[in-house]
Amino acid sequence: MNAMTEMSKYRHEKVLFVNNEKAGLKAIIAVHNTNLGPAIGGCRLFPYASYDDALFDVLRLSRGMSHKNAVAGLPHGGGKGVIIADPSMKTEAMFEAFGEAVNNLGGDYITAEDVNTDCDDALVMLRKTNHICGLPQNSGDPSPFTARGVWQGIKATAKVALGRDDLEGLTIAVQGLGKVGYDLCRLLHESGAKLIIANRSNKEAAAKAVEEFGATIVSTDAIYAQECDIFSPNAMGAILNPTTIPQLKCKAVAGGANNQILDDAAGQALKARGIYYAPDFVINGGGVINAAAEVDGPYNKAAVLEKVDNIYNSIEHILSESKATGEPEGVIATRYAESLIYG
Repeated sequence: MNAMTEMSKYRHEKVLFVNNEKAGLKAIIAVHNTNLGPAIGGCRLFPYASYDDALFDVLRLSRGMSHKNAVAGLPHGGGKGVIIADPSMKTEAMFEAFGEAVNNLGGDYITAEDVNTDCDDALVMLRKTNHICGLPQNSGDPSPFTARGVWQGIKATAKVALGRDDLEGLTIAVQGLGKVGYDLCRLLHESGAKLIIANRSNKEAAAKAVEEFGATIVSTDAIYAQECDIFSPNAMGAILNPTTIPQLKCKAVAGGANNQILDDAAGQALKARGIYYAPDFVINGGGVINAAAEVDGPYNKAAVLEKVDNIYNSIEHILSESKATGEPEGVIATRYAESLIYG
């Protein structure tokens, strides 16, 4: 994969490759756009098979953050960092080195927690950079706010796609039981939904969800074909593709994973099947809304929750416009986001 070609394709401003052998750090930081302000987006740690895989992910994720921050009304552009490593092998030296790399960008990129990173890792990065948010003494872990926003988006999706004002008795298939997915399951259970779950790695979380929420477990391959009202992806991206879309037996897709749709053709295929889609960078904006409140201060949790809950209105508006025009929901949301970013 040619890095410069891919950067131009997505209109990125800069991409930093980091190889710190002493610290055991291999990472990529992508700054997509700073027109609205300093780029903000989390640091993800994942055992990518290659630099090309990591580059593909970080470019899409950082572009998604530009869209997410714009739609959420935040004075920030989009960025993302990925560390190429097995989560079980992470070290303080690795995160100190990543903090140094962030600092070398001079404030163009503000980092935070993401997949396989947490508040403790953020505190280690803080030793080397002040360009970080999601600190435990401030806004804290963003995942509960992401989950709350996804829950609000699912309720809005149910209203437009199913004509329902509540989730009581609806069947929702949840893929991924990480920090966001598990908290989302709790909120859905409390709202009266029936849960089908699939989780690739953490068997304990799945067993706990069965015990606490009465969920039904299926395999990660079988989750796509489950009879349900709403399919909720909350793991990795690009899961809505030519292989999975024909399997879906739902009326809508609404979940917290980033970059759920592989490409524009997949979005069109989803629409052709009459399946509603809550655009990921709109529905999963709760975490960055919370983190940005720390950066832009002073932090006010009540104001954050009000803004997160407004995700309901955003999703309802986008799905209603798609229902009226036939245009894919992702196209509508992207056009709006880019009108804010590029004018």
